[in-house]
Amino acid sequence: MLKIGDILRQTRIFSNEDVCQYSKVTCDVNPLHFDKESARNAGFEDRLVHGMLVASLFPLIISSHFPGAVYVSQSLNFKSPVYIGEEILGEVQAVNLRENKKRYVAKFSTKCFKNGEILVLSGEATAILPTLTMKLVHSELK
Repeated sequence: MLKIGDILRQTRIFSNEDVCQYSKVTCDVNPLHFDKESARNAGFEDRLVHGMLVASLFPLIISSHFPGAVYVSQSLNFKSPVYIGEEILGEVQAVNLRENKKRYVAKFSTKCFKNGEILVLSGEATAILPTLTMKLVHSELK
């Protein structure tokens, strides 16, 4: 059962193929994602993973534990760049739960880290969950 304070986690390494596929779907062809020199001229070390692609970890984590969850809102604060090939840890922490018409409105603190400690993305998400009973997946629960 999900409780306030529970943290769900999942890691992912975003590849060049992920960036290319995301770009095709979104039509985001910003050269910072495809051209190393453009990225360096803009002050980055290498090509960037799209920030919204990194943020896609949050609904993935929630829906994998709560099939049928409806994602209602998400705020995002981009803190540090994510480069292709870096391992990213996504975390969602339950901060508020309330029952509403046989469903549950859950508010989560959302964070992504690289190298296990560098905050790259933070925010808050709200989802409507069909139950507080979690489906066990390969993510971690703390």
